[in-house]
Parts: sequence; C-alpha cells; structure tokens
Amino acid sequence: MNKIDLAFTPALEQAQLIRSKQISPLELTQLYLERIERLDSQLGSFFTVAAETALADARAKTKQLNQTKDTSELPQFFGVPTAIKDLNAVAGMPLTYGLPFQKDKIPFYDDGIVTRIKQAGFILLGKTATSELASLPYTEPPGFPPTRNPWNLDYTPGGSSGGAAAAVAAGLCPVAPGSDGGGSVRGPAFCCGLVGIKPARGRISFAPVGEHQSGIATNGTLGRNVADAAALLDVMSGYITGDPYWLPDPKISFLNSTRQALSQLRIAFATSISIGGEAVEICTQGVKETVQRLEEMGHILEPGCPEFSGLEEPFIKVWQAGVAATGIPPETLSPMNCWIATQAGSAGEYLQAVGQMQIVCRQIVAFFDTFDVLVLPTYMHPAIRVGEWADLSPEETLQKIITWIAPCPPFNAAGLPAISIPTGFDSNGVPVGIQLVGRPAAEATLISLAAQLETLQPWSQHRPAFAI
Repeated sequence: MNKIDLAFTPALEQAQLIRSKQISPLELTQLYLERIERLDSQLGSFFTVAAETALADARAKTKQLNQTKDTSELPQFFGVPTAIKDLNAVAGMPLTYGLPFQKDKIPFYDDGIVTRIKQAGFILLGKTATSELASLPYTEPPGFPPTRNPWNLDYTPGGSSGGAAAAVAAGLCPVAPGSDGGGSVRGPAFCCGLVGIKPARGRISFAPVGEHQSGIATNGTLGRNVADAAALLDVMSGYITGDPYWLPDPKISFLNSTRQALSQLRIAFATSISIGGEAVEICTQGVKETVQRLEEMGHILEPGCPEFSGLEEPFIKVWQAGVAATGIPPETLSPMNCWIATQAGSAGEYLQAVGQMQIVCRQIVAFFDTFDVLVLPTYMHPAIRVGEWADLSPEETLQKIITWIAPCPPFNAAGLPAISIPTGFDSNGVPVGIQLVGRPAAEATLISLAAQLETLQPWSQHRPAFAI
C-alpha cells in the first residue's frame, strides 16, 4: 500500500493492519507527522503539533506490539493516530480555546473523553484548530492562521470543529473528535465531505469539568465513513461519576449498529424550515436524492418538519451567555465575540430564555412521537469563502450565521441525536450534505440508516486534490 492510500485508510482498518503487524504505530505516526509538516502550513488545521510526545508514544506502542503474541488483546485503536480539538484538556499540551494569549496555558489533567481516547490506544498528534471560544461556524480566530477547506483552500471548513474536519478530510489523521453546540460537528462534516455525529444529550461526559449552556453542547465525532465515526463514539461515550445527566449504554455498540438491518421506518423530510426558509438548490437536491433512496429501501417518507418558531431568540440568548460565562474580558476578544458577550443579559433573562427554549423543545421532541427520523439539509447553503463576512457588522454577521446554520441548533436545544453525511459537491468543488435527526437517545437508528445509505452512495473514495 502506498503512503497516500495508507493515510486515507479508515481508522478501523489501520487498527487491523497494526494488529496483523503489517504496519507499526511508529510508521503510521511518522506518516501523518510528515503530511502535517508538508500540508498544514497551507491548511491551518492544527494549533499544536505534539510531534515529540506522539513519536515517543508510537515507539513505545511499537515495542509493545512486537512483544505481544496475542494482538487481539490490544485496545481497539492501538497505535492509530488522532488529534484533540483545542477545547479539550490534554495534560502537557496547550489549551487555547482559540485565544492566542492562552498558548502558554498547559493543563495538568486530561478531559474524560481524552482519557477514554488514550485508553482505546490512540496516539495523539496534537490539538486541532477551533474558532475563538468555539462560538462561530467558521474557524478564523485572530492570532492564528485561518483554517481552510482541503477541497478548495479559498473556502472555510466550517466551525467550530473546523480544524478536526479539515485534518480528517486532508488525510492528516484518520478520525477525530469534535464538539457541537449549534452544528459545530455537523457543519464541518457538511463542508468537508465527512460523517459527523452529534450524539444525544448525556451520551458523552464533560468530566471533569461542567458545562455552562444548559445542555445544548456535546462532544461528537468526525470520520470519513460511518463505521469510523460510530466506533469513535463508542470510545467516547458513557457516564463518569458526577455527570449532571446521562444515558444508559446502548444495547449493542454503535459500531455494530452499522451492520444492523432496520425494519420499516416512518421518515419525515423538508428542504425549508421556519427559521431559515428554503435551502439553496444544491442542498435541497441532496435531501430529494436521499428521500428517493430511502423510499427504494422500503421506508415510508412524508413531508414534514417540527415548528421552530419561538426558538431563535432564547437560543441566541443562551449562546451569548455561554461566551460571557467564560469570564474573559470582552475587550480582549474579536469584535464579534466582544459584541456577543456584551449582549448577554442578566441571570434572570438567561433563565427565562432557558425556560422558553425548553417549552419549544417539547414540541420538537413530540414531533418524533410520529416519525422515527427527520431528513434535513445540514446547512442552508454551501461553505462560505474564508473571510467572506469579515467586513460585516456583528449584527449583520449574526443574521448571516442564523440563515446558514438554521437546521442545526434546534436539535442541540432539544438534545436529539443527529448525523451529517455527504451527498455531493457544489460548483466550487466544496462538499455538501444532509443530516438525519432521530428520536431521543436513538443514535443507533441513525447510524444504521446512514451506513445503509453509504453502501448505496460510497463516499470515502473521494480525496481532495490538495491532499494527494
């Protein structure tokens, strides 16, 4: 296998190659570090490259592999590289949150998901780029190079998990975690031609810290195929002592869900929503083609969508409060985040917004008493150019953001699972996709359905010309 093919080999297959001793953790880690060194100066997908610690871990794991007779006992992803979004603490690596003045802040602990990723055998290549405070759907934090889309470097890979998505899409790592507080996993998956899973509220722990946005955010996964994204979700999921809310473990693993046959489902679909209006043609086309495939699979398809009116204002208030709650002086932030922080109201206004949001979300969740799955565009139009909105006022930028990402935030508010899958390319060569939304805690259904769609329209063979 040549080096390019190996770089784009799915993480699960890489793990098997290591177990069979066809490649070593050191060889694979060196391959990705070489690609990062060669390509990331143009891409900007990493804030921190931890080459020394990655190589040390790879050498130790290679030695362990050579001394292991029964490699089936090794952790699932033993020796496979990945990278951590720079919102999660990794002991010994900077934790910036997209703020340049945080570059010297080195935590002494690992976040819960990082501990689980390490326990699964992954090797950490470094920290991937995020928008400032992870508050924006493009990854252009002041003081860092903008993160670019490997399919077309003039365009954004989305945000706030733009670095993770760009790295996976460009073959700089095979799979990666992200986080999603309003589309921040699904949007980058949409922009970069990946599978992005936003699990249900309570599926993944925020330990050892808390979360301060009333449950709208969660960690999630990005992969070039459904199986990799599902397997990483298995790794990251589960209760950790003290979590304020949690879900029971699934009956079967999410990876096994990719192989499960589904009975006939009742599936709703829409190309327009009450907040964002009608999606552009390339995005509606993805929905229509998916609906046709689902009908051919034997499912019942009906037009329909929950009513989202009444959600926009309280969701924005909670989002603004999340930026203000960081305690970072607004004047040290970008103009957009400074404005967001100063718009946050009082504690009473925040609690009123949470209550209103929860009322609307009861209606959204009730929609799934009738339907098993909802098919929507992930975003309302394809990726924007890097810096496209830089000269707009904060108020104008906010309206642009609302229109673009409109199909995503309602399901953060409601805590429902969703998965974004690619469906094609726009005229600029940038990917687009659709999202499947499911009932509470029903990630397994979405993963099974996405895996079946993937067999009908394989995607992972596509590779950005920039990366090969």
